[in-house]
Amino acid sequence: MAESIVMDVRDFSFTYPGVEKPSLKKINLPIKENKITAMIGPSGCGKSTLLRAMNRIHDLYPGNTYEGEINLYKANGEKENILKIKKENDFIRLRQEVGMIFQKPTPFPMSIFDNVAYGLRLAGIKNKTELQDRVETALKGAAIWNETKDRLNESALGMSGGQQRRLCIARAVALKPRVLLFDEPTSALDPISTGAIEELIAEIKDEVSVVIVTHNMQQASRLSDYTAFMYLGELIEYDDTEKIFLNPGEKLTEDYITGRFG
Repeated sequence: MAESIVMDVRDFSFTYPGVEKPSLKKINLPIKENKITAMIGPSGCGKSTLLRAMNRIHDLYPGNTYEGEINLYKANGEKENILKIKKENDFIRLRQEVGMIFQKPTPFPMSIFDNVAYGLRLAGIKNKTELQDRVETALKGAAIWNETKDRLNESALGMSGGQQRRLCIARAVALKPRVLLFDEPTSALDPISTGAIEELIAEIKDEVSVVIVTHNMQQASRLSDYTAFMYLGELIEYDDTEKIFLNPGEKLTEDYITGRFG
């Protein structure tokens, strides 16, 4: 049975304002439904730039140039080229469907409960019982309910780094997105917190398609179903993770994975 695609990047190029050369050049990349896709490559190769283009978060700073297509496929099979989105309401809807967890956790300066409920209220959910149910389900889904259930009205800023990261995952998961984007999901976390986040990502792929940017080769090989290797703004190779790590098709990929790089 062929795996369905939830998003695909086609001949996509991206240029930051005031820069002559594009940071990304003619990228083609499918994102498979309910799978984890890892993007690897050296610093500055364009991984995070591509990740941020997938929900147009770059547009918080105007003047970027997009070329090509990034298509998001609906549950009914229809596709939408998200590069054509122009209205504020459509941007809000897009970021509900394609959530993002940043490298540095970004809890809002409000209670733990309101952090998760914020996006739900924005999406039009006003019923108190439904809000409470959705918040509880999201916190359980992010494996943080037991740590937070007795302190839901306390500020989220008092949580540890690992807890804040899981809270941000709960906040994104609460909206039932189609895709979740993770930028370095475990950077600066201790091994126990790293293990908890990795376990969580592996579990949520049943509900949502996941894309992670990581510098950690072991993490990519452990966690992902597919891996994309990028270098200098180009996608060098994309394949099953096992093939990329055991039998890459490109010498550049092999050199990077085996540490013979540069």
